[in-house]
Amino acid sequence: MKLPVIKHLQRNNEEIKLQHTIEVLESFTEHRSVTEDQMDVVGELITNLCGAVEVHKMIQDGVPERDAANNFVKKVLGSIDQ
Repeated sequence: MKLPVIKHLQRNNEEIKLQHTIEVLESFTEHRSVTEDQMDVVGELITNLCGAVEVHKMIQDGVPERDAANNFVKKVLGSIDQ
C-alpha cells in the first residue's frame, strides 16, 4: 500500500473505473497460469485501487481529501496491528 499511489489513483480516476479495474485484476488472478510473483504485484495493485475507492467514498461523505487519505491509512494500519 502506497499512499501517494492511492491519492494519484483517486484524483485521476472515477470510482466506477477503479471498481472495474479491480474486477478485471481479480479475474486475472483466477487463471491457473498466474505465478506467485504476478499474484504479489496484482495484490499490491488491488490494494492501492481499493484504497482509492475508499478515499473516494469518504470524500463523497464530506471528509476533506487529505483527512480521507490519512483516515484510510490509519484504518489499514490499525487492522494490521490487531
